[in-house]
Amino acid sequence: MEAQMPRFDMATQQFVREAERAWNIRDINAIVLSNAIDCLWRNRVHFLWGREQIRAFIERSARRELDYRIIYEPWAKSDRRLSLRFAAEFHDDSGTWFRTYGSEEIELDDAGLVKRRLTAANEHPIQEHERALRWSAGARPSDHPTLTELGY
Repeated sequence: MEAQMPRFDMATQQFVREAERAWNIRDINAIVLSNAIDCLWRNRVHFLWGREQIRAFIERSARRELDYRIIYEPWAKSDRRLSLRFAAEFHDDSGTWFRTYGSEEIELDDAGLVKRRLTAANEHPIQEHERALRWSAGARPSDHPTLTELGY
């Protein structure tokens, strides 16, 4: 019997969609301010403490990851923890395209801000014609396939 994906409440779905939108439109302030002042991030091999280190990391990433697109999908949730899976695509300044698959484990504080964010991801080059996350710059359109629909 095939396992069914859990149903997530509207608040969780909205939280995930807003996070995805902030990354897709490169709203660095929205991303940074969704974190507690003293939050901890681990993004692959990078360990970041606090909003200013997060801001610097995101700004560096935005300069490297051009035409960035990401799709988040909730995977599991408890009281203050949320597990997401994602796929992202971008190219670098030489025109090489990449796809990243990964997961994020997020812990929220009492105010609903990210207290801890742990990201594990694998990135590999792809050909431009292999891209699956295709939409005009900005937020993902509501009719674009989800990760599940893409088979990721």
